[in-house]
Amino acid sequence: MALGVYVGLMLLLYGMQSRLIHLPGVPGRELTATPADVGLRWDDVIIETADGERLHGWYLPADDEPHHTVLFFHGNAGNISHRLDSLGIFHELGVATLIIDYRGYGQSSGSPSEDGLYRDAQATWDYVVDSRGVPADQVIAFGRSLGAAVAAHLAAEREVGGLILESAFTAAPDLGAELYPIFPVRLLARIEYPTREFVQRVDAPVLVVHSPDDEIIPFHHGEALYEAASDPKEFLRMQGDHNTGFLRSREVYTQGLRRWFDTL
Repeated sequence: MALGVYVGLMLLLYGMQSRLIHLPGVPGRELTATPADVGLRWDDVIIETADGERLHGWYLPADDEPHHTVLFFHGNAGNISHRLDSLGIFHELGVATLIIDYRGYGQSSGSPSEDGLYRDAQATWDYVVDSRGVPADQVIAFGRSLGAAVAAHLAAEREVGGLILESAFTAAPDLGAELYPIFPVRLLARIEYPTREFVQRVDAPVLVVHSPDDEIIPFHHGEALYEAASDPKEFLRMQGDHNTGFLRSREVYTQGLRRWFDTL
């Protein structure tokens, strides 16, 4: 009986990986707010991907001529309307920001997949460089949690001015093996998101941001990503849990980002 349950759970892990990792329905796909709710200007954006999906996003201009434009890739749950605090911080730092919902998230079409999210990031880069006219060396790829793998892949494939990895894992199977030690996760894994592998191919400056209090992605993942990155690189240590560390450490976090932007 116990063996049957164990095998059944392994089959579930193998067959349901995308649904376990990509959570567009948590807490929901409905947009619950807009940047106007925190006093920010924005443009609605629709970006078409190479494989025919339509991504919804927001472009938030800076008050003055920006030196950088941040491409914001969020985590595995929720949508762009749940990231207003971060959008406010980037606006405070004087950068423009383009945040998109991946395929299957928010108002974007399609269903999420690892390769699909990579294509979404490339389409976002194409849009900001080709349609908005932003020089590639002024584009900053920012990813939080799962989004860090997406941002790192983009930075390994396209020219960017910098890469920010916040609360990131080294690879999905690495994290899964820690979360589910009773299962042979690495043998079952069909989804990789190998952030560390991508980081090793990035030529741009890298900033790794992590908290030792992170209860979902352990601190040593951030340390390993920092070690994998080439110079120039920096590590910003914040306090607080996985989802709210940047808010709990807002002063340290904002000052650290500002110092890093000033070095670019």
